[in-house]
Amino acid sequence: MSDFFQNGTVTTFHNLTQRSVEALEKDLMQFSQSRPMTLILPSLFSELSGAALSKIVDELAQVPYLTEIVIGLDRANQQEFDFAKRFFARLPQAHKILWNDGPNIQGVMQPLVDLGLAPQEPGKGKNVWGCFGYVLASQRAQVVALHDCDVITYEREMLARLFYPVAHPTFNFVFSKGYYARHADGKLNGRVARLLVTPLLRALETVLGPDDLLAYLDSFRYPLAGEFALEVNALRDVRIPSDWGLEIGILAEIRRNFSNRRVCQVEIADRYDHKHQQVSFDDANGGLSRMSQDIAKSLYRKLATSGHQFSRATLRSIRAVYHRTALDQLESYAFDAEMNGLTLDRHEEERVVELFADNIISAGDAFIAMVDEQPFVPNWNRVISARPSILQELREAVERDNS
Repeated sequence: MSDFFQNGTVTTFHNLTQRSVEALEKDLMQFSQSRPMTLILPSLFSELSGAALSKIVDELAQVPYLTEIVIGLDRANQQEFDFAKRFFARLPQAHKILWNDGPNIQGVMQPLVDLGLAPQEPGKGKNVWGCFGYVLASQRAQVVALHDCDVITYEREMLARLFYPVAHPTFNFVFSKGYYARHADGKLNGRVARLLVTPLLRALETVLGPDDLLAYLDSFRYPLAGEFALEVNALRDVRIPSDWGLEIGILAEIRRNFSNRRVCQVEIADRYDHKHQQVSFDDANGGLSRMSQDIAKSLYRKLATSGHQFSRATLRSIRAVYHRTALDQLESYAFDAEMNGLTLDRHEEERVVELFADNIISAGDAFIAMVDEQPFVPNWNRVISARPSILQELREAVERDNS
């Protein structure tokens, strides 16, 4: 059973009573009369052959309150796109697939590329950005949620709990972030959150001094969760990072645009498991090693906009404080795991901490060197201003692909 602690920075919704999914969905059906809801699924074509996505679709087929499901499909040719249409056809809800590699979407995006207003590097950030644009174009939703397509432990209750705080007509929340425990097969998971994000946030605060953004980010129980819901109007203003800093970047963008009182986190599952990335000790451009650098750079960028300066000496101090903090927390996690009958390889996790410590420096060096970097995809307000017809063009392209 969950605790009921509120830390005072953002509201936390706990799972105190194990309320049934049917009861939650009954409320959401009522909310949907005035607050229609859309779900975004950013997916690689390869995920269609995995066990996770098929189960997710089976669960979603039972969800009664969704107005639309938008699937962003990456890395698919014509034959694979046709397969995807058959794969998702069993969804009873209205649904559309954004075939991001198809000629229709590519044709719509090319003028934006020419103007420097579209993401060019493929990845989740580009996929999510395109889906945001289509949701704005379709004008069918007032609340939109997003989750990944590799969740092995998926149940439709996750989605109901994620939507609830933002969809409720008398609550004042514009954004909800999912959180959950990360363990599976007798092991404690969530290494990047445990071993990088939390100790790095606290190291940054020690070195740079108290900062509202750091306190805000540290208040989230699982800041790297890929599950969130938000009011559709917020889609126009959010600037999306184009790399692994997506989750941290969106949290920071929401804080920039809204009061903390309009942001919440919600416990969506007792346990959560998904596809695991390799650590990639020998390849800085792969796995958790690449992820750790992108997350660190995302934090440096956001702090720089608040006036913080980063030098080589500052980075060395951050690394040193991070390393000590991460090792102390690792010991706490090891004790917690043992008490709960879970395994945790302390030697392996210390190796991961050492890798992350080095990557904190590498990310800082890259951040300092790239003075003309444009790390964020332009938000849809800017895109619409530059090309007023873009939403209609995007909607028509998706309709042609899905007809």
